[in-house]
Amino acid sequence: MDAEFYVQDTFGRPLFEVPIVRQVGFNPNCGPGNGIIQGGMPTGGFDVVSMMFALHYSFEREDLARGMLKNVAGALKKGGRFIGCMPNSDVISATVKRSLQAEAPGTTPARKSATPARAAEADAKDKEDGEEDDWDPEKPADADEEDDWDPEKPSEPQQTTNDTPSNPNNDEEDDDWDPEKPSEPTPPNQSSQDPSPSNNNAPATDPSASTTPAATDSTTTAPPLEWGNSLYKVSFPRHQPLPNRPLPRDGTFRPPYGWKYFYHLAEAVNAPEYVVPWEGFRALAEEYGLELMYRKGFREVLGEVHDVEPGVPVDRSLTELAERMGVLSRDRSAGRDGGLLVSEEEMEAAGFYHAFCFYKT
Repeated sequence: MDAEFYVQDTFGRPLFEVPIVRQVGFNPNCGPGNGIIQGGMPTGGFDVVSMMFALHYSFEREDLARGMLKNVAGALKKGGRFIGCMPNSDVISATVKRSLQAEAPGTTPARKSATPARAAEADAKDKEDGEEDDWDPEKPADADEEDDWDPEKPSEPQQTTNDTPSNPNNDEEDDDWDPEKPSEPTPPNQSSQDPSPSNNNAPATDPSASTTPAATDSTTTAPPLEWGNSLYKVSFPRHQPLPNRPLPRDGTFRPPYGWKYFYHLAEAVNAPEYVVPWEGFRALAEEYGLELMYRKGFREVLGEVHDVEPGVPVDRSLTELAERMGVLSRDRSAGRDGGLLVSEEEMEAAGFYHAFCFYKT
């Protein structure tokens, strides 16, 4: 039996360039085009494409994410499976939201009995059931948070408590159709001659001032947002250069590309990675004819092989594999929780990930 290895940028270059891929079968025209989603190849192609702990690197930019999905879908035969695992964006979003809210003035820090990631992991499990959609641009932010997404949103409700009328000449009052109309009352030391040409220079600094402070203030100098334990660590820069935004206080990563963090796993990984907002990824995959079959966090996956919980179906073949890998003991009285041989810190590190499977239509 022979094995062939190729050095290839699987995000930026088509897999059609690899000879063995052409030989098995590759559809270079898969994906969205002319308003039609191309289906799988009737003949040829691969049965399975696997991508383990790698997909999230493609979400640096949209073109890389689309290039990755085009290669996956192009290599799969009709009915083929795309399987993989990557960091769980629901865990990341919940941890970022919980941590930033705990830092807000006048709020009580999150529970100290559990790490932010462990508490957020429970929130993420609920979210997988469809309670929240971090992809929905129409979703309102939390009531106690600022919404830096809508540049047209009025700044504060204080403007309604004006003691000085904004139109002292009592001309036609409050024409909200005029975008040049000032939203603040005219200061006493300033003339109210709004139509004068000299007023054209006044708003020049306002648009930039309303959008740049979030990207240039303390977020550029503040220490990174970090969490983890002795085995792993996640470190988020407060200001994100690619989307040119601060970390979202509501945990909604919008736009979906370029949200960078640094991930360290003892004796394994120390590299920059990118958030993959799950609902955005699933919607993008559908454009390439990939339909979701399965998605579960690693703790739930372990539940499928660990028969400690009554009523939870167990896959015996996976249980045997877990025993061979040293995750479970054949002696269920050993370890903890019915033979589990991994520590809580190891479980927390594993809970950062989720597994998925799509099939090619």
